[in-house]
Amino acid sequence: MSYQVLARKWRPRSFREMVGQTHVLKALINALDSQRLHHAYLFTGTRGVGKTTIARILAKCLNCETGISSTPCGTCSVCREIDEGRFVDLIEVDAASRTKVEDTRELLDNVQYSPSRGRFKVYLIDEVHMLSTSSFNALLKTLEEPPPHVKFLLATTDPQKLPVTVLSRCLQFSLKNMPPERVVEHLNHVLTAENVPFEEDALWLLGRAADGSMRDAMSLTDQAIAFGEGKVLAADVRAMLGTLDHGQVYGVLQALLEGDARALLEGVRHLAEQGPDWAGVLAEMLNVLHRVAIAQALPEAVDNGQGDRDKVLALAQALPGEDVQFYYQMGLIGRRDLPLAPDPRSGFEMVLLRMLAFRPADADGAPNSPLKEQPLKNLGISPATADSRPNPVAGVSLTAPVVAAAPSTPTLNPAPAPAPAPAPAPAPAPASVAVPVPAEPAAAEPVVSTPAAAVDLPWEEAPVASVTVAAEPSPPIPVAPVSVPVEVASPIPAEAAVATVADDDDEPPAGEYDYYETDAEAYDYSFADEQEQVPAEPEPLPAAQPASGLAAEWLELFPRLGLSGMTGSIGANCSLIEAEGDNWLLHLDPGQSALFNATQQRRLNDALNQALGRTLNLRIEVIKPEQETPAQAAARKRAERQRLAEESIANDPVVRHLIEHFGASVRADSIEPLERI
Repeated sequence: MSYQVLARKWRPRSFREMVGQTHVLKALINALDSQRLHHAYLFTGTRGVGKTTIARILAKCLNCETGISSTPCGTCSVCREIDEGRFVDLIEVDAASRTKVEDTRELLDNVQYSPSRGRFKVYLIDEVHMLSTSSFNALLKTLEEPPPHVKFLLATTDPQKLPVTVLSRCLQFSLKNMPPERVVEHLNHVLTAENVPFEEDALWLLGRAADGSMRDAMSLTDQAIAFGEGKVLAADVRAMLGTLDHGQVYGVLQALLEGDARALLEGVRHLAEQGPDWAGVLAEMLNVLHRVAIAQALPEAVDNGQGDRDKVLALAQALPGEDVQFYYQMGLIGRRDLPLAPDPRSGFEMVLLRMLAFRPADADGAPNSPLKEQPLKNLGISPATADSRPNPVAGVSLTAPVVAAAPSTPTLNPAPAPAPAPAPAPAPAPASVAVPVPAEPAAAEPVVSTPAAAVDLPWEEAPVASVTVAAEPSPPIPVAPVSVPVEVASPIPAEAAVATVADDDDEPPAGEYDYYETDAEAYDYSFADEQEQVPAEPEPLPAAQPASGLAAEWLELFPRLGLSGMTGSIGANCSLIEAEGDNWLLHLDPGQSALFNATQQRRLNDALNQALGRTLNLRIEVIKPEQETPAQAAARKRAERQRLAEESIANDPVVRHLIEHFGASVRADSIEPLERI
């Protein structure tokens, strides 16, 4: 006898044997029991969720010799023939291979004939979305009003491709994907009945790989049995599927939790031995972190879809909430940037090291945080040591080392005294320098040695008239020049030597000026002056008196003139002084007199004539107005609105909170009123 695959051997024969799809079975069972039968049914869903199986069971329920019911006997000839696929009144059509309109017409030619043996003639059309438009049009009329002995059962994985006219003529049932828990439960039952040894972890691997399809799960189980020589073991299934060991993901997360860089990189090395898809590994980490975040918010909402619910709950207790959110966000960004890395593994390692280096600081209120007061574990690499010596190329003068004066080198004599016996003077050293200084009692100064000479710089007044410094020749050393320039080739004149000595007795030696510590607060970082490239027009000065009488009337009249440009500027800086009949006199601010001429006066006069509907004789004198002009009124209103805007910002509670708690400051030049005038 030939071997029958598990997917066919364990195909349900009745609604009681169905796994899942309770929402569909309930509707069909109630309809069959109450004899409320429709003439067309449409079953939609992804592959392997039971569309064809439900259609065949429904065909048995309709044609069972015991009568129409939701529980066919399964033993009569009709039920057996339907199970064996040879019932003459169950016409199964593969729409993917019969898409032409001629095939549909040939099929419908036999609709009018009564069934041969059964109670109904059932047309089971699989993958119905593959029919052509002409085939659908040919099917519509029959599908809407078929003979009473005909039932249509349609199945498709892509209902979006069906015409709306077909959808409206059918009862549509959408079948759901199988959750991994349901798949594992059914595989457990099947393998137990088949006497096949298995491991629970292997079933979870198969359940996740099936991706919601029970038929795919059964096919993968067949393959796993053959791969494992009659056993279903987790290691064999993982090798067969080429999937990632889920425990290694938790190992990486545990290393992140402990701050152990060595364990983190060791985990990456073990992952690399499997040649994984690094983007998939990162996606698996994000999936675990997502479930950890759910466990922290609502522990009972965590599903056991991957068989690791206990691990997720334990990780949720160990990881602080802010760390989970940070790792998730960093993983999302790293997954986006992974194609930009030199190679996927190095990109994955950098994501993990970034998580380790920039994890959130421990907060006092972080619940169940094991990271408090826990430093990162040492990676085992000796850290680089910093050289505390000053940088010879730092841009400041570098002094040579200071050495104490030897008894045989310069001699300090308080006063010239005759020697008891004449002796020949020793030959001068090649680099001797005599520097006259005021005679005051002082101790001997240290000797500053340079590459070419040793110079004794008297920062404090010495009691001797001259100081002789002798230096031994030494090889040149590439160092920065001494802050006090000294020429060794020839003796330095007295005036030049005195000029190099500071007048302040308390001034420290030159070597202490190599580094200056500056105060950042001493600098002004205001950029207001840099932003003003073009000087703005000066704001009009406020008037000595508020406008009243004719001046107030001019304030009301001027906006109605509709003036702009130079003429508008002339009128805005004027004030009405006299209005005797048709003779008007305006005073113009002398600050605007450069723009004033006869043409501007004529234009202003024409605007007044048009606005008032009469002819005026306008005269303008350049005299500073004593009352407020339109320009001054507008400036006063702008200043008032600006003041109110600044007060609103200063009194805003959010702004005050930022200033008090975060040291923020408000830039006054960035405040503008919402409504301009």
